[in-house]
Amino acid sequence: MAARSLPLRATLLLSLGLIPGALFAQAPAAMAERPAPPVAWTSAPFVPLWTGTPPGGGFRRVAVPADSPATFLRNIDQPGLRLFRPAHANGASVLVIPGGAYDFLSIGNEGVEIAERLNALGYTVYVLVYRLPGEGWANRSDVPLQDAQRGLRMVRAAATKDGLDPHRVAVLGFSAGGHLAATLETDFAQAVYRPTDAIDRVDARPDAAGLIYPVIAAAPPFTHALSAERLLGKKPGAAAIARRSPASHVTATTPPTFLLHAMDDGAVVPDNSMAMMAALRRAGRPVEAHFVAEGGHGFGVGSPTLPVGHWVETFDHWLQRIFATATPPVG
Repeated sequence: MAARSLPLRATLLLSLGLIPGALFAQAPAAMAERPAPPVAWTSAPFVPLWTGTPPGGGFRRVAVPADSPATFLRNIDQPGLRLFRPAHANGASVLVIPGGAYDFLSIGNEGVEIAERLNALGYTVYVLVYRLPGEGWANRSDVPLQDAQRGLRMVRAAATKDGLDPHRVAVLGFSAGGHLAATLETDFAQAVYRPTDAIDRVDARPDAAGLIYPVIAAAPPFTHALSAERLLGKKPGAAAIARRSPASHVTATTPPTFLLHAMDDGAVVPDNSMAMMAALRRAGRPVEAHFVAEGGHGFGVGSPTLPVGHWVETFDHWLQRIFATATPPVG
């Protein structure tokens, strides 16, 4: 069952933050065909990204493996934001983008658990429920970026209305979600959908980006094969690969970036983060990179017995420094 749509006016008011969070639609989130996601997820307020059919309509339901965990979302025909509010807000917002090889969304370890950890530090967190490119949408490689741009715009608009700082909005992505976060931070101005309302006039550039064991390369030898195939198709041309290779899109406008990767990651090799770090350094952009010996892939908040178990606090300290020294845009 897809998340329930809201009327145009309600959707716009919610996205702007003009309706208090307690009144957000408590939409069901059974976006997978098999067991429902955890209560911590389904009880989080949900607001759709789009009114009516999302760009590139043509959703096609796919089969879900019988052993697929309840925290792996597929068949996402209604993308949106899940809102996790802190007890005491610090004024900053984070758009969290779960991974899943563009084949599913891992909303447990890279969604709920991350949101709860950031909430404890005062961050208002929105987890992006983005469409998967292999589920029938036109212009498949644009679909996740369409949702990420729209999501960032909605988070910034909500910050303005909720008394938070619209110039302290970060994106934090994991694995394939890290690829999407890197694509957003480099291609935030790329025109991938037709503007429809006032939200689409809001700046989609994040003020900071965190990339956690990200896929960066879209082609061998360092890409993650399934992520690349799901995003680009089986035999993408050179132009399609280049268009979704964020390390080659870094410019003077790319925001400060935090990178974390385990050297023993056997799924997405650390060369991906190294390539992004090198690109940021060449462009003279602020970057902080952490490479740890152990952690593997998909560690989420990380085991407390390993160095990766403390990265959220390290990211928090970095983000506070970035926000403290940032110069708000003019106008």
